[in-house]
Amino acid sequence: MTQQINQDTAGAGQWHDLAQQLRVDSVRSSSGAGSGHPTSSMSAADLIAVLMSKYLRYDFDDPDNPNNDHLIFSKGHASPLLYSAYKAAGAISDEELMTFRTFHSRLQGHPTPQIPWVDVATGSLGQGLPIGVGVALAGKYLDKLSYRVWVLCGDSEMAEGSMWEAFQHASYYKLDNLIAILDMNRLGQTRETMDGWNGDDYVARAEAFGWNAIQIDGHDPEQIDQAYADALEHTDAPTLIVAKTKKGRGVSFLEDVDGMHGKPVGADQEQAALDELGSTDDLLVEVRKPDPGSGENFTAGLTGRLELPTWEVGEEEATRGAYGAALKALGGAREDVVALDGEVSNSTKSEEFAEDYPGRYFEMFIAEQQMVSAAVGMSVRHRVPFASSFAAFFTRAYDFIRMAAISGANICLSGSHAGVSIGEDGPSQMALEDLAMMRAVHGSTVLQPCDANQTARLVAEMADTEGIVFLRTLRPKTPVIYDASEPFPIGGSKIVRSSEDDAATVVATGITVHEAIKAADELQQSGITVRIIDAYSIKPIDGESLRAAAKATGGNVVAVEDHWPEGGLGEAVLSALSEEADPIHFEHLAVEIMPGSGKSEELMDAAGISANHIADAVRKLANG
Repeated sequence: MTQQINQDTAGAGQWHDLAQQLRVDSVRSSSGAGSGHPTSSMSAADLIAVLMSKYLRYDFDDPDNPNNDHLIFSKGHASPLLYSAYKAAGAISDEELMTFRTFHSRLQGHPTPQIPWVDVATGSLGQGLPIGVGVALAGKYLDKLSYRVWVLCGDSEMAEGSMWEAFQHASYYKLDNLIAILDMNRLGQTRETMDGWNGDDYVARAEAFGWNAIQIDGHDPEQIDQAYADALEHTDAPTLIVAKTKKGRGVSFLEDVDGMHGKPVGADQEQAALDELGSTDDLLVEVRKPDPGSGENFTAGLTGRLELPTWEVGEEEATRGAYGAALKALGGAREDVVALDGEVSNSTKSEEFAEDYPGRYFEMFIAEQQMVSAAVGMSVRHRVPFASSFAAFFTRAYDFIRMAAISGANICLSGSHAGVSIGEDGPSQMALEDLAMMRAVHGSTVLQPCDANQTARLVAEMADTEGIVFLRTLRPKTPVIYDASEPFPIGGSKIVRSSEDDAATVVATGITVHEAIKAADELQQSGITVRIIDAYSIKPIDGESLRAAAKATGGNVVAVEDHWPEGGLGEAVLSALSEEADPIHFEHLAVEIMPGSGKSEELMDAAGISANHIADAVRKLANG
């Protein structure tokens, strides 16, 4: 017979029974799968039992309710506990629970938004709390709703620097709607954590970062209850609850036993474990639905006339400058657009948006992991975030970008100062890996404009493109070669020069488009004409146009890019041309030496990607 737990009447006895049921189901589901992390789930069962049966406000029938609380398992490997909680809430059946980790089941090894009540994918440690900061920022400053963001953290992931980026930013923005619950169970995957059960250390650090910190026995329901109540009463600062727990709690041969991380209970021991836990498996929790809220309403998409900035052909403007101006224009026409920057907004030019729309701009300082995480968190709340930094610095946040793709997040990233063309700053600031990095992200879009009008058009396209969208912008000014009315659909390309007698096709992108034009002018003086394709959309690339151009120019193709040879434009072009039946004669010009400081022109020439090198490559093919 099913027993119902009501939030208004739940007490210590029912919380204990529910926790035991969560442990039982964590054991059963992982044993049934033959894999999983039951012991990591069992340590936090009391914490989740009290949260669900008294404090969580969530409508499982309406996961899109804007007033719902957000529950994020930063320790995503404790997914058996999360799924057992969903069963206890009546959201999934026992039959579905037992499909855990099986092919085609939405109950995957670590949570993903394939489940409607999961906001983001977790499992790569150190990500849930930074993303929670983004959701809490949206709640406090954009939605202005009273929902809470609850994040269950593991003590092992407290070694991740991204966790402390989150601590800094949550405090700076006074996110009193954010409650982090630290499951301090002492044992990591291979050994004791750095701090073990030294809760005083965690409390001291949290308080040093400006958090409200509470230390409790994580297996005492009444202490948990009081800690949650205190957290909800605290204002102007986030709260960390440091809960001392034991891994494998409730089963003698699992409890606080090293070496059991990520190991299900064997079939020969499963019944003994269930007998020790001794709970029935028929408790249902009546999770309270959120109260109606009246926060800031916003409309997705265009809410006004989008008047993009324009430049006359022949003018000079840096594509990073055009990005800033276009982002500001987009902000004026779309109230769902928000901007974040890694404290280089005067270089990325997102400062223009910040000046006009300070309420929708969030400074993430030099913390690129937190910047990307916050963007993901804001996308959970249906905003369109544009996060900007030097393209080279996105490498720090790559794990967060790939996880954002697993989350199905829609975020726009703008990376400036690409390639050796940035000049005197030297190689530490030069993005030479970014195209390969971003192309490898599942479902990503990778763009590199060469002039200001093209940039502005692509910024507008980004806002309506699903998935991870990366725009690569340049530091130096470049000539405007396209009319402001020219369209630039994603997946397209532009033929900049062509004739019936072209000896080769030069495929360029960004700064190298202008070098290709110079090379074409030089070659024309000796009677050689070339076709220039501006591959502004590197992923998806315009394979049809590339193949047609290659065929029209005798299979002679030169790809030139301000990037390492691995994984960038050249390999994208080769992949597209692999479908061409006729022979291809291919030259790839890319940065193959470690650059230093110097003028842009000097560095591009030394790297072998300047106009004279392009001309030489064309001659080689034409005379071959």
